[in-house]
Amino acid sequence: MRYGLLGEKLPHSFSKEIHEKLGRYKYELIEVAKEDFPSFAEKRDFTAINVTIPYKRDIIPYLETISEQAEKIGAVNVAINKDGKLHGYNTDFAGLRGLILRAGFDLKGKTVLILGYGGTSRTANAVCADLGAKCVKFVKRSASDGIISYADAARDYADAEYIINTSPAGMYPSTDASPFDGSGVSLADFPRLCGVVDVIYNPLRTKLVTEAQLRGVPAVGGLYMLVAQATAAAELFTGESVADEATEGIFKDLLLAKQNLVLTGMPGSGKSTVGALLAQKLCRKFYDTDEEFTKKYGTPADYIRENGESAFRDAESAVIAELCAGVTGAVISTGGGAILRRENIYALRANGRIYFIDRDISTIVPTSDRPLSSDMDMLRKRYEERYPIYTGTCDVHVINDGTAQETAQKITEDFTK
Repeated sequence: MRYGLLGEKLPHSFSKEIHEKLGRYKYELIEVAKEDFPSFAEKRDFTAINVTIPYKRDIIPYLETISEQAEKIGAVNVAINKDGKLHGYNTDFAGLRGLILRAGFDLKGKTVLILGYGGTSRTANAVCADLGAKCVKFVKRSASDGIISYADAARDYADAEYIINTSPAGMYPSTDASPFDGSGVSLADFPRLCGVVDVIYNPLRTKLVTEAQLRGVPAVGGLYMLVAQATAAAELFTGESVADEATEGIFKDLLLAKQNLVLTGMPGSGKSTVGALLAQKLCRKFYDTDEEFTKKYGTPADYIRENGESAFRDAESAVIAELCAGVTGAVISTGGGAILRRENIYALRANGRIYFIDRDISTIVPTSDRPLSSDMDMLRKRYEERYPIYTGTCDVHVINDGTAQETAQKITEDFTK
């Protein structure tokens, strides 16, 4: 009995964790080079597999049968071996449909732009049709038959209500990328947007998702789609149904395990103290970006005095980018001005839920080791300048008006709900 995920390169896949949470079979990651794929498919040395890029179409010639839905989409992500004959299905459809409905997005009668034109774009098109979308357009860098360019989309479909990204732009490790990069087009060109969906699940929030959310547009990443398609595949593997509650539970467990808990706020607001308590409560590693900075460059105060604030911000951004690229499931406390750089917000939100620790400024004592807020007037000025950014970039605004333990408990209850 062999179950697993077939792909070319699978170093960052979550699929093994998801399937093993179901507890019905052992599941492995099966990496097969392109030149070895034909022999793998012919040997059929498996009971049932999920199939990911680049083999969702390549597997089709080896199938005895293909489901109507998979044939219509033109891509297979599940292959089941019955008595040496392969049967193909597509559960990405169920996953994406579930993601869109869970987000509360209503596509009926709406215009939808699908970014990218690979196998997942065809799945997205089928889901849009199923949910009653009025107009669906594929968007790529260059226009061709049936595909419009980004410039065309901004000019002719500025009234689009939904965007679904099926391109790999923004996927780990290239998390600083967006499908709009270099196109001269942005989300601002679509003022009637009601929602953005990105099928990418690593990071949890792509740059595109964060851009939408910061503009006040509801947006979701692809983690729930990954879980929902996996549980649908498990039903095909075993012939046993998986309850919706189980799908939701696995999604929440996985999100909790992968997501960082990020604290922002003014110097002296209690981030480090609360962060250490949270790490202890949640059994997580704790990182302080000021401490990480000190390990590489010396103290922030000394660096600012010697090199100026602009150079400090550049170095701080590099520290944050490096930390966020390598850390998940941790507690991260940030420097007071980390939110001033948009690239830091993208990095921190990519795999993080951000809590703004807001403490009454009159209770914060200025200190000499904070040269940018070393007296009360400077501290108050910084707070007034930064407050709209703190509130505009956080997921949760936490008033720190009690003990550190009480604040940590409030955050814990929200983070684990």
